[in-house]
Formats: sequence, C-alpha cells, structure tokens
Amino acid sequence: MPSNKPALPLAGLILALLAAAAMLFAGVGWWLVLAVTVLWFGSLWLSQPEPVEPEQRQDVATVSRDAVHETIEPLGQPLLLLDGTRISDANAAARAALGAHVLGQDARIALRHPDAMRLIDMGHNDSVVIAGFTGSKSLWQLTRRDLHGNRWIIELADRSAETDVSRAHTDFVANASHELRTPLAAISGYVETLSDGGVDQATSKRFLGIVQREAQRMQSLVEDLMTLSHLEAEKHDRPSEELDLGRLSARVVGEISSLQGKERVELAGSEPGAIIVGDASQLEQVLRNLIDNALKYGDPDQLVRVSVSRNGGNRIKLAVTDRGPGIEPEHLPHLTRRFYRTDPGRSRASGGTGLGLAIVKHIVERHGGELDIASTVGEGTTVTLSLPVPSPAD
Repeated sequence: MPSNKPALPLAGLILALLAAAAMLFAGVGWWLVLAVTVLWFGSLWLSQPEPVEPEQRQDVATVSRDAVHETIEPLGQPLLLLDGTRISDANAAARAALGAHVLGQDARIALRHPDAMRLIDMGHNDSVVIAGFTGSKSLWQLTRRDLHGNRWIIELADRSAETDVSRAHTDFVANASHELRTPLAAISGYVETLSDGGVDQATSKRFLGIVQREAQRMQSLVEDLMTLSHLEAEKHDRPSEELDLGRLSARVVGEISSLQGKERVELAGSEPGAIIVGDASQLEQVLRNLIDNALKYGDPDQLVRVSVSRNGGNRIKLAVTDRGPGIEPEHLPHLTRRFYRTDPGRSRASGGTGLGLAIVKHIVERHGGELDIASTVGEGTTVTLSLPVPSPAD
C-alpha cells in the first residue's frame, strides 16, 4: 500500500547534502557523515504532516461550526454569527427575538432596518441603537464584532426595559413636580394677597386657613415621597419579626375608631393566632392607609369593616371593606400607580396625595404578599392583602 506521506521538501534535502559535504571536507569519517545524513532525511520525512483529504476538511469545518453553535446556543444574549452578509448561525435568544427564519438569510434582509444595514456595510466594529426594531416601543442596541476572515458576530441587547424605567422616572418627577407646584402656587398667591393689605379680618382668616391646608398637603406629599424612597431602598430586604396580624389590626382599628368623625370603623372578625413575619410599623401604615381611603370614599353613613382570617393553610388574609359608590372597572388595574386618581378633584379636596395605594403595594410586595382590589359600582370596595405565614425553616 503506497504511503500517503508527501515528498520531502527540496530546501531540506539541499541543506542536508551541503551539511554532509562540509563534514567530509572537515575530515569527519564518511560512515559518520552517512549516518547523520540518513537521520536528517528520516527526521524530515517523519515531520511531514499527513495530507488532509477534501472529505476530512469538510468534517473539520462541520465540527468547528458545531462547536461554535454549542458555545453560543445557551447564552442569554441574542447573538448572530455572520459569514460575509449571510447569517450562518443564531442562538436561541436571537431566534426568539427575530424568528428562526433568519438562519441562512442575508442579514440585510433579515434585519430590515437602515441602521442595521449601515452596521453590516461598515466593515469594522461599531454599534447602533435602533428604536422600534422588534416592536413599536422596543429599543435595541446592535454591536458588531469582527472575528477572523470574513466572519463576524452581531450582539443584540434589548434596552426597552431600561427605556421604560427611564420614562417612568421622568413621569414620576413630572407628576411630583406638578403635585407640589399646585399647593405652592396657592400658598404664594394667598400670601401675596395678604401682604398687600386691604383684606378684612374674616377674609384674612379664611386665606390663612387655605394656606395652612395647602401647606399640610405639601407636607403630606413630601412625607409620602420619602416613604416611597425608603421602601424602594429596602424592597429586597424581607422582614424578620414575627407578629400577630389580628392583634395589630385590633389595636389600629381601636385607635382610629376612637377619633372624632371616624367612629364607623369596626373589626368585623379576627382569627386568633394569625402569625406572620412582617414589619409592624409598615403593616400598620398599610392598614391606616386602607381605612383612611375607605372613610374618604365610602358611604359616610355605612361602616368600614376590617377582618383578619386564614386563607388556606399558609396564608393570612387582611380585608378592608367599605359600602359606597364603588369604582368603575376600567380604573381597577391602575389604582396602585403613583398619583393615579379616579376623581382628582375629590381626592385633592379630601387631602389625598395619590400615593397611598402605591405605598401599600410596595409594602405588600416587600412582605412577599399579594394585593387585590375588588369593587362593584353602587355597592362598595374591598381591598384584600394575602400574606404568607412563617414556614418551619423560618
């Protein structure tokens, strides 16, 4: 069977013969020169690589592609591998974002956006940000990274969530500024009128009452904003104190119902041993916020009922129910949004900041609980908290 070894390199043969001639000229024995020459030729022959057949080259390329695919497939960031302008591979995250049909397509057709085409035609590493890349409100960053030869990779990063957070922060600042500006403008206007003089005592007293009320409104708003900021800072820190939610509710209801004008709050039921792990001061704030809302927006001639019961084996349910006009269904999904009001004029007139239910939601989430708001127009509203009981491991 003929050998597959390639012929010895000509330069190596010539160098070996020249070295042999030099050794003979220097007086080295011919038998030693012969032995060294044979060993030299043998080492040249053995060092030659095995020739690679076309089929073997194809197998190596297939193994290489498979290895690259297995490497990028489980990565969470969408990645496109391009050979020229053709998409030769796309990991699972990229197929989920763009569709499996992009495999094998020309990238300019698959991505179909002028900025993406510009990135493909650049010929060097760069990055572009594309609004509306996978949807009207989406924002993606595409980054090109050259590999070798005509192969390169596109990293796709979804920035939509970051944009939503930035927009939410912008809206929050705008809303907070508006809420503060309204009472501040009222205070400034009435103080300016009082400073100019010419106001009788009765009018002056009425104006001062308005100034005091608006100042208190600003103070309540600032306090609620600080509370939200504090809750945001500790939202990942779960409480560790065990407390009886029934006893806490009975104390809060007793304190509120003893106040003038708030006598219509009652504890309708409290299951003994309603032990949870929670922050007593925050849960008290939740209960006071919910009772305050029920008193403001419920029927003034009807009772506000608070109840604590066991909801299954591993949950404690706290419910606050009022009898009143109720809330239209379209408002219910938005009630925990900051500054959201079903009736802005009535809410402001009653001293509401529009942050009470947002604070409740944050506190409930910190406790690992669930918040539900159910309402029937003409009958009333029930706000329910479902909080977990301590597990044996706790």
